[in-house]
Amino acid sequence: MENNTSLQQQLLEAGVHFGHLKKKWNPKMLPYIFAEKKGIHIIDLNKTVVHLQETAAALKQIAKSGKKIMFVATKKQAKEIVSECAKRVNMPYATERWLGGMLTNFNTVRKSVKKMQSIDKMLNDGSAESLTKKERLTLSRDKEKMEKVLGGIAQLGRLPSALFIVDIGVEHIALAEAKRLGISTFGVVDTNCDPNKVDFAIPANDDATKSIAIITNYITAAIAEGLAERMANKEEEEANQNDDNNENEAKAKRLEQEAQAEGGRGRGRGGRTTGDGATNANNAPKRRVPNTRRPAGK
Repeated sequence: MENNTSLQQQLLEAGVHFGHLKKKWNPKMLPYIFAEKKGIHIIDLNKTVVHLQETAAALKQIAKSGKKIMFVATKKQAKEIVSECAKRVNMPYATERWLGGMLTNFNTVRKSVKKMQSIDKMLNDGSAESLTKKERLTLSRDKEKMEKVLGGIAQLGRLPSALFIVDIGVEHIALAEAKRLGISTFGVVDTNCDPNKVDFAIPANDDATKSIAIITNYITAAIAEGLAERMANKEEEEANQNDDNNENEAKAKRLEQEAQAEGGRGRGRGGRTTGDGATNANNAPKRRVPNTRRPAGK
């Protein structure tokens, strides 16, 4: 309970409770509005805490299962905070602008990423030396433009499992693409947006830098926890597997020794053995051969 109170206090100090003007509100945000003050809606921080913790727990599980969460925030006051947080947990992000089809036309976007990477390789390994100065300059500029838009998804080999969005109103294209592909959506939702458009809504101020920072950092910490647990589980599994392998090897060795000992005892019972392990014929009992000759005169 103390933890919740302290989190609530931090959110209050960061101005997370300030919504938009009453005239700009979305009626679907009514359950999350605490009051109206000087024409501005005040968000209920009790609800914010509950939804923030639910969102963090869900994203932690996604990270723990080894899936990717994409951070999306192209508004000026959010892009730097969001890109830094995404880099911290090695997750993809889009903070410059959302390319139409970044998810729904993922294969084409991957081709652009590969092109960017090949230009980068050319410029770094010296293969661009044969080009003219103007051509090298053009390549550098192309790479910079691509890096700006695609740099955050350069390591994304397949579609992410979830999207974390700051301001679902601004990022409506990203949200629509995620919905179309059945990707889970998590968003910071202000009083002017529809919270039903995302799977997990965090009612909060999505315009103030401090508000965006405290929520994004809280989410990032939960993702980092999930990744740490995944790593710990992996190490434990590997340790158990090594123990099992060692145990199996020891068991196999023991069985082999027992089999050899048993074989030695068996040979001892069967009589004296020759150098090649065969039993000496002189020691074996002689068989009686029946007389098959007919008596004379018959």
